[in-house]
Amino acid sequence: MKNSYFDLIEQSFYFPQEGFDLRDGYLTFQGISMKYLIDKYGTPFRFIYLPKIGDQIKKARNLFKRAMKKHNYRGKYHYCYCTKCNHFYHVIGEALKNNVNLETSSSFDIDLILRLYNEKKIDKNRIIVHNGYKTDEYLKKIINLQEIGFKNSIIILDSTNELERIKRIAKKTHVRIGIRMAINEEPQSSYYTSRLGIRHNEMIDFFNNHIKGHDNIELRMLHFFVDSGIKDSLYYWGEFQKALKLYIELKKQCETLSEFNLGGGFPIRNHLGFEYSYEYMIDEIVKNIKDTCDAEGVHEPDIYTEFGKYTVGESGAIVFKVLEQKQQNDTESWYIIDNSLMNTIPDAWSIHEKFILLPINKWDNEYKRVNIGGISCDHSDYYNSEDLNQEVLLPAYSEKEKEPLYLGFFHTGAYQDAISGYGGIKHCLIPSPKHVIIDRDEKGNFFDYVYRNEQSAEEMFKILGFNN
Repeated sequence: MKNSYFDLIEQSFYFPQEGFDLRDGYLTFQGISMKYLIDKYGTPFRFIYLPKIGDQIKKARNLFKRAMKKHNYRGKYHYCYCTKCNHFYHVIGEALKNNVNLETSSSFDIDLILRLYNEKKIDKNRIIVHNGYKTDEYLKKIINLQEIGFKNSIIILDSTNELERIKRIAKKTHVRIGIRMAINEEPQSSYYTSRLGIRHNEMIDFFNNHIKGHDNIELRMLHFFVDSGIKDSLYYWGEFQKALKLYIELKKQCETLSEFNLGGGFPIRNHLGFEYSYEYMIDEIVKNIKDTCDAEGVHEPDIYTEFGKYTVGESGAIVFKVLEQKQQNDTESWYIIDNSLMNTIPDAWSIHEKFILLPINKWDNEYKRVNIGGISCDHSDYYNSEDLNQEVLLPAYSEKEKEPLYLGFFHTGAYQDAISGYGGIKHCLIPSPKHVIIDRDEKGNFFDYVYRNEQSAEEMFKILGFNN
């Protein structure tokens, strides 16, 4: 009996499923033929499918709108995109087409905001939430934004010290702020309390002693963020309720406080068996805030989310060709791909993040357990963990087959380019792959083009100073 790779996937998961299907034996992604892209561009290449960004934004907005209507929620919902997840102009531009607000995390982010404003991509009414540690340079640029008329620019205090520096820099300028509550980490964490934010049991005294009575300091927002994400778990709901209770206490003392920021944290699909009810979680969040505020006689706040990975993660992918297979012992087989995994998907080895890994072709071949290795000389340049019993199972193939095996890592659209240092120096001087953008026109027809070709030796040498 032949056990094909297709049989394995069909028996293990629902397939086809959203975003993935087969056409003439080849994988498609969002209805786009991977074979077409391989034939046109060769490998390796990364691509971003821009329409998926808008789909994600619309899905979250619609679910919050539906939940608020169901529970007669009087506050508003504001969707913010975290620029740090993917700073590319075409990505942020696509998000802005869907009228998102923005979240920043460093000094240069403010230069990006000003460039978007100068290009008329945003106006001064856009909500800008400023997170991250505030160096003096970062603070000066934020306060400058507020001085030139960005009336919805909000500085989220990450420590009590930041407020004193704001007062020194801003002087008489009217400044809008939020305060971030430091959460207690999950039990398996290396530390108990997050370094980010202010301890919740210090918040009331901090407000009364340092914020209250300062006419040019306006407290607008309470912010909290659970690093492990918005999950239906005792841990998440415990931190959520702690933050909500703190909001109520502060609201009773501060009329200007009117915004409750959940931070980021919506998960994305990182395997074919992914199950998560966005509708349920959003409904529970809205219901809990509404019920608590009604019980305390407090007007429910506007709800903010800062979705970065959720916004762009599922729009990206990287496609490789298997160059060689090596049988190193009786049980371990290696597929060597035509780039470095460390360079292209750094989260896979640095924090053991999983991505959807699928073959592009040979779905009718039998499958076997393999390790995937990059072409760098580093021991850590490999990928060998999937949801099928912690194994990577892929089609077996013979070297005599005319067509090589192609592999795709999908849903890599968040963080990978920034962490790997896109366009910079790479480990072993292995170049950044070709970067392709895919979009759809007004009639729904897709089109694709090269954003940037594979990095050249001369580009690297220039960075290294060899061309000086």
